[in-house]
Amino acid sequence: MGTLRRLTRRSVLIGSLAVGGGVAFGSWAVSRPAENPLEEFAGADGAAFNPWVLVTPDEIRLITPHADFGQGAAQMQAMLIAEEMDLEPGQFSIDFGQPAKAYWNTALAEEGVPFMSTDESLPAEAMRALMGAAAKLMGLQITGGSTAVPDSFDKLRRAGAVARETLKRAAAARHGVHPDDLRTGAGAVILPDGARVPYTALAADAAKITPVTDVPLRPPAQWRLIGKPQPRLDMVAKCTGTQRYGIDVSLPGMIHAAVRMNPRKGGALKGFDPAPALAMPGVSDVIELPGGIAALATDTWTAMRAAEAVICEWGAAPYPPEQAGHWEVLAGSFTEDRLDRVWRDEGEVEAALADGAVISAEYRSPYVAHAPLEPLNATVLVTEEAVEVWTGHQIPRMLQRHVAAITGHGPEQVILHNQFIGGSFGHRLEFEFVRQAAMIAARKPGTPIKLTYSREEDFAQDFPRHIAMGRGRGVVREGRVEALDLAIAAPSVTASQMGRAGLAVPGPDAQIVAGAWNNPYDIPNFRVRGYRAPELAPVSSWRSVGAAGAGFFFDCFLDELIHAAGADPMAERIRLMRPGPARKVLEAVAQLSNWGESLSPGVGRGVAFVESFGVPVAEVVEVKDTPDGIRISRVWVAADVGRVVDPGNIENLIQGGVVFGLGHAMNAEITYSDGMAEQRNYHDHEAMRLNQCPEIFVRVLEGQGRVRGIGEPPVPPAAPALANAIFAATGKRIRELPLGRHVTFV
Repeated sequence: MGTLRRLTRRSVLIGSLAVGGGVAFGSWAVSRPAENPLEEFAGADGAAFNPWVLVTPDEIRLITPHADFGQGAAQMQAMLIAEEMDLEPGQFSIDFGQPAKAYWNTALAEEGVPFMSTDESLPAEAMRALMGAAAKLMGLQITGGSTAVPDSFDKLRRAGAVARETLKRAAAARHGVHPDDLRTGAGAVILPDGARVPYTALAADAAKITPVTDVPLRPPAQWRLIGKPQPRLDMVAKCTGTQRYGIDVSLPGMIHAAVRMNPRKGGALKGFDPAPALAMPGVSDVIELPGGIAALATDTWTAMRAAEAVICEWGAAPYPPEQAGHWEVLAGSFTEDRLDRVWRDEGEVEAALADGAVISAEYRSPYVAHAPLEPLNATVLVTEEAVEVWTGHQIPRMLQRHVAAITGHGPEQVILHNQFIGGSFGHRLEFEFVRQAAMIAARKPGTPIKLTYSREEDFAQDFPRHIAMGRGRGVVREGRVEALDLAIAAPSVTASQMGRAGLAVPGPDAQIVAGAWNNPYDIPNFRVRGYRAPELAPVSSWRSVGAAGAGFFFDCFLDELIHAAGADPMAERIRLMRPGPARKVLEAVAQLSNWGESLSPGVGRGVAFVESFGVPVAEVVEVKDTPDGIRISRVWVAADVGRVVDPGNIENLIQGGVVFGLGHAMNAEITYSDGMAEQRNYHDHEAMRLNQCPEIFVRVLEGQGRVRGIGEPPVPPAAPALANAIFAATGKRIRELPLGRHVTFV
């Protein structure tokens, strides 16, 4: 996949005016079309219909600006365009394109509003519109929050339709027929006599026509690709090991680099002796960086060995050095001055708690590493005219600004060759590794510098999933859940992450309570409060962000209350759930799993429901208590995404999310000792083993009015469903992750 080069004037942020404590955006600025970044690449004979479609006499190129880290984003984007443009796989190339304001994410901004996804009231919709307008004006290009499909679904189909109709208009003018008498198919305009005119042959004519933008989208009954399984465009490359990632970049004259940073994150480098490294064959230099060093060598392995050989004196960590101290900070954060926000407050919670036997429990969710298979890497070439960067990243325009600030160039002079990514889970939302590569390259102008993290350094320098603690109180009465009060304390992952990006985030952090406050249960007395703990170890977004921990707290405690009430775990959840897609998801997973059937001795089933990113997901996990330990045998999943783009890919994403969630619930955590992460590789941050993988059955519903994404939502229900299943099989209630601290998995 080639990447378009772009050297144009700097984009200008337009039209924002603070008024009365709010922000009013000029309607002209919001409605104004973004500059088309493809126009300068079209040439004299090419047509750039919009920012996503470029047709020249030689090729059809589709721009798929959302980053692809294994979830199939490039495939999905291409197929949405191809659906309306009448293209077949093999007739086009795909390209991530250069970062541009035109690729602003229309969907992510909506996730930041403090309203439930089911709330379609005027205030909720108005705030979503305001957030969307702000994102457009900022040109917020980002892949994350399971928004690639919601962001792309309409705009990319429209992009394909505009290209199709404009090409028809060009063919009509050339052949003297009316556009309504023309058809399209398989990359060509079809004339009334059946003759086919390839799109590429019409590029020059189409370039002279103003794009036809008033085009209705085809109804679902006419879809050829959407809703049907499609072979992945990258399938052969990935199956044969020929897919190129950032780690595979190789340039003439390239120097390899490896870093060794203070393992106490945020601590200083007090001094270092490079002599042992410089004495090694192939090592050319050792460079000081903020908080660490970089070793430069003829190859990656030598650079990594050299970095380890440097004698470094490290400063102290700016957080408690021992893990117990982190938990103590959380435990002390349930105070009025630390109250971030009351997110849900229905009924009379205090009165209900005072009028019944209170059931209480405390839960813990640990730090967890991202640990994708491809370690962090970036290749940077600095010249006087420009900076070129080869890496995979989820926020490309912000990456340009970070690199430009280091090298002294303008952001428009930073050319990003965005790459396929070998897994992210939020890892590639960070900038430190690219900043470090840029710092090194700025010292070596004219020479490409390829920085690759060792696996151990990738673990040591990760910004993990945030730590959290939940405290629940509840009351049951007459076989039903009467009251549920959940308080959650955690540091702000949003403030930590955005702070490193140079952005201030005012107001409460919804990620502290995500997956708990927003579940559409109609519990008579229901309260969820978030407490913002002081910053501890620096943290970042991890697949499903706050819902991974808060969803575990909420659903496990709800399960405890249901058990205390003597009710059926599935039936009581369904009874408490408000009518709508969420209830139907629970009903679907009950039917799919044949809930209520007789089970063999030692077999237990647990159910959990968590909504994240607007997607209700219910999971049933079945385990067997064997003499050797707990074996997970089967999992059933139901989810509602509003619209399925590719049923094969969505099933794979759900199954992968379940395996990801279960594996981390079983085994994974990051703990600190002497200020340093104790886990440095996969052997002590273990995922689910192949022989432990259960059968996973999936049912996807399309009952929502909005199109949703599925990359993250299958993860949060996995941990509570597994914990609830273990309780059902053994009677042991486990209230902290990883569950492997208390049981053995086989």
